[in-house]
Amino acid sequence: MGNIGMGELIVILVIVLVIFGAGKLAQVGDALGKGIANFRKASKEGLEESKEAAPAKKDEVAPREQAKEETKE
Repeated sequence: MGNIGMGELIVILVIVLVIFGAGKLAQVGDALGKGIANFRKASKEGLEESKEAAPAKKDEVAPREQAKEETKE
């Protein structure tokens, strides 16, 4: 249950086409595409902001790596 095959997908698309019509279907697809693009853009900006808010400290060494360096010397 949950696996949608090609036949079921075609039936769903035909029903959507009958309900919305060809002209309206193009508008719905366009709006959906713009929404996805805006979501990706916002996600990317949010990720960049979070990286700027908590920059990585390069001079700090992890405790394990520090212990390894001490044993080598």
